Amino acid sequence: MLGIKKGDRVKVITGKDQGKEGRVLSLNHETNRVLVEHVNLVKKHVRPNPSRNIKGGIAQRESPVHYSNLMLVCPTCGPIRPKMQQDAHGNRMRVCRKCGNSTWGAAS
Repeated sequence: MLGIKKGDRVKVITGKDQGKEGRVLSLNHETNRVLVEHVNLVKKHVRPNPSRNIKGGIAQRESPVHYSNLMLVCPTCGPIRPKMQQDAHGNRMRVCRKCGNSTWGAAS
């Protein structure tokens, strides 16, 4: 289990993009890699395709990073490691270890 969901805000803690924050765009559970907005940008050569209105050239796009290089960001505390708790109905939810906030996550 990665502990990260699509739409979460994460911060890069190591690597060439250390310190950058972004929103999770997609997850790959098989390779444990996460695609984060505006992080790990690479140049991609794009062939023109007139039927799809795509101009050719060199485009920048995000490349996946390993989930171990990321930390979730709590809106009040900053980067944290969440803990899992059960609510009154028995549902598991992620909770901030510092402030106890559980309303952040994919919905925010």
